[in-house]
Amino acid sequence: MTSHKDSIYDVLIVGGGAAGLSAALMLGRTRRSVAVVDSGEPRNAPAHGVHGFLSRDGISPAELLAASRDQARHYGANLVQGSVVAAGGTLQEGFEVTLDDGRRLRGRRLLITTGLVDELPDIPGLRERWGRDVLHCPFCHGWEVRDQAIGILGTGPWSVHQSLLFRQWSSNITLFLNGTVVPVESELEQLAARGVKVVHGAVETVRVQDDALKAVVLAGGPEVAVDAVVVGTRVHARLDAFAGLGLAPSPHPMGIGDYLETDAEGATSVPGVWAAGNVTDMRAQVLASAAAASWTAVIINNSLMAEELERDLAAYRKTPAVTGA
Repeated sequence: MTSHKDSIYDVLIVGGGAAGLSAALMLGRTRRSVAVVDSGEPRNAPAHGVHGFLSRDGISPAELLAASRDQARHYGANLVQGSVVAAGGTLQEGFEVTLDDGRRLRGRRLLITTGLVDELPDIPGLRERWGRDVLHCPFCHGWEVRDQAIGILGTGPWSVHQSLLFRQWSSNITLFLNGTVVPVESELEQLAARGVKVVHGAVETVRVQDDALKAVVLAGGPEVAVDAVVVGTRVHARLDAFAGLGLAPSPHPMGIGDYLETDAEGATSVPGVWAAGNVTDMRAQVLASAAAASWTAVIINNSLMAEELERDLAAYRKTPAVTGA
């Protein structure tokens, strides 16, 4: 085990959300020295609560992060505030990350848990309501808007699926084609069968009153009353800092953005570098991200253990008792 006083950590974790902190906790419990670098910009910060997280359902993102940080610190993790702007190194020499203020940290292994950035349509008002009454995931937010008037903003082929999916939570669903979505005949039939209203025309803005979403405003002036708007965002992996390692995002097969490819255990194409959470699995909710990172932490620990065993075996075989000298 590498001491906390040494100049190199066992593991550097970049990203201090649920995935990064879950990995830090597990690695701390294996007596590894860990540094977690976090910029303090969690993807779910605008949301009122984290849902679907067993035993923590409804907890605010800030409260969940505070508790997770305390638990990671309990096992010795060093939490570093800052943004990583560059990373380099190899498995043989170790890895180094450079922070935006010039600080540098070194580690024997590197775990990327930087998550995703949501790209919203360029429609006034959406960003300000994001995570409140402008939503994207029915499993995260559907219960909170059940039986309300829900508008689905057309952004691509998945918008029809979103409309049909949100129909589970409300009978008052309106799909705004927004000059972007062109449903085929079979899709129009499905929408009609489920009672989903279809509105043509481009969306100009959303109307907010008394700090609540009230309507979708179409180009030319007509309004359609809604209580919530669903937006299918494009998502982008936060990977700019890791270009020096040869890591780059790949287009996702579903066509909704880009992500970092890994194997089933989180290993990237660069030996000694792993990834976990939304940066590599955009489907993962908070609980799934934390669980995946916990297992990846086990794999990283085993990699370190194998390296240490090989080193100790080499030293052992050179001792006089073994060589007969």
